[in-house]
Amino acid sequence: MSTQQEDFKLQEERMPAIYLGHGAPPLLDDAQWTRQLSEWSAAMPRPKEILIVSAHWEEAPLALSATRAATPLVYDFWGFESRFYSMTYPSPDASALAKKITASIPKSRSIYQHPSRGLDHGSWVPLKVLYPDASIPVLQLSLPTLDPEELLKIGALLRPLRDEGVLIIGSGFMTHGLPYLRDFSSNAAAPGWSADFDSWAKEALGRGDLDELMNFERAPGMPYAHPTAEHFAPLFVVLGAAQDPGTRPDTVIDGFWWGLAKRSFQVA
Repeated sequence: MSTQQEDFKLQEERMPAIYLGHGAPPLLDDAQWTRQLSEWSAAMPRPKEILIVSAHWEEAPLALSATRAATPLVYDFWGFESRFYSMTYPSPDASALAKKITASIPKSRSIYQHPSRGLDHGSWVPLKVLYPDASIPVLQLSLPTLDPEELLKIGALLRPLRDEGVLIIGSGFMTHGLPYLRDFSSNAAAPGWSADFDSWAKEALGRGDLDELMNFERAPGMPYAHPTAEHFAPLFVVLGAAQDPGTRPDTVIDGFWWGLAKRSFQVA
């Protein structure tokens, strides 16, 4: 096989990296959102393994969730129907993936293997729709910082995993101003700050403008769109994992839920 043929085969097998809005557990009852995620999954190559950076796990230094089969879930939410607290997602043992990730991180950066930390709802809620059979090994990687530049570097370190069939997911929400919502219905109109921030993000992503995105704190709709930055931060890990972080990503999902922007995308 020629070098050119090998490169083409590698490109065919390479997994994308994706940023998605995971929402709250009731999104599992939203027919449109579940259809969008199911169609997205069907359009991608099936991953061999999955690595998720969720907005709901901030820990430094870098940490990995438990690798054992049927990893427990973290029910890190309150006020919802009781059935959401008994859901499971019994994914397989992920020890092999943990070794790959650890090997990707230079010794100058510490990485801790957590013996019991489960998958939080930023992981298992979308995974129950993307890959409902729970047959793919899954690990979470913590957010050790909210600094965009550092997160881009972490994404770049993880980039080679995509050539080994690993789907890298940044799980957050494009706007997350929960304290400023007044209408908690799935078809609620987007508040001005949510619509303004989403429009800004659409344009900045469309230009591949990393500098603009890194200065999101000055974006229209702030600070209401993100009173805290953890739901936007996983976006930078995904962009860092792109073959070219400055290339325009492909938007797969847009629109609003509870008035919050669902904008989700994938990078090559």
